[in-house]
Amino acid sequence: MNDVNLNPETQTDVSKLEVLISRQQLQERIRELGQTISADYKNKELDLVGVLKGGFIFLADLVRELEIPCRIHFLQASSYQDRKTSSGVVRLSHDLQLSGKHVMVVEDIYDTGLTLQRVFEDLQSQSPASLEICTLLSKKIEGKVPLDVKYTGFEIENRFVIGYGLDYAERYREIPDIVCMD
Repeated sequence: MNDVNLNPETQTDVSKLEVLISRQQLQERIRELGQTISADYKNKELDLVGVLKGGFIFLADLVRELEIPCRIHFLQASSYQDRKTSSGVVRLSHDLQLSGKHVMVVEDIYDTGLTLQRVFEDLQSQSPASLEICTLLSKKIEGKVPLDVKYTGFEIENRFVIGYGLDYAERYREIPDIVCMD
């Protein structure tokens, strides 16, 4: 995958792209994740930290499937800067106070692991009671930063995907399925 094949200034006809995960598959899997997380956190309050921007749709759907009390927070993390591959530099922005709380990071995609590692280390430094990761997608990438991701929606091949919150140059987040752009 290289960055020259797509120009962020031109629109792609998404109806011609391969649907990797349909909206029905997403709904079903998120319902299952909600049930598992609810059982694991029974009698606890959970602080969910959504990683913006890509994780907002997943977080919204996931929280509606939870049967436990929760609080929702967001942090901004970026490493792509209008590219199809990570720049390797992760920028975070938030004002969270999570000491002593049960915290779950909710992320759209675990690919290189650089963003999740940076987010996890940042939140771990706040001394939460517990800290787990939930990601909608986990890419099969050799040499990615190894992390203990407790909840994963789908494991996918190393493809460039958009839709359901995932974007390319801030476009295509509204697509209800996850589609391949490569």
